[in-house]
Amino acid sequence: MSMNFSDLQCKEVICVSNGQRLGFVSDIQIEIPEGHVCAIVVPGPCRILGIAGRHEDFIIPWSCIKRIGPDIVLVDTKPNDCRVPRKKLLG
Repeated sequence: MSMNFSDLQCKEVICVSNGQRLGFVSDIQIEIPEGHVCAIVVPGPCRILGIAGRHEDFIIPWSCIKRIGPDIVLVDTKPNDCRVPRKKLLG
């Protein structure tokens, strides 16, 4: 199966264990020498009405993806297990 990254960005990520909507794919992680996708990145929930940014991202390993449909990506993971603090930008 072949897919463009732009096609993946339009899909909502849903956890199959509890039906929680995690958000939309914003980025992917790739193993550089091999070129394999190792994880998808979904921005975490907003802080204080969305004004103060976000606390953390969901980094979901590719092995946890169960199905990619026309509109959604179903993942089998616990959302708290894949939360990673968001990196601060230098500036």
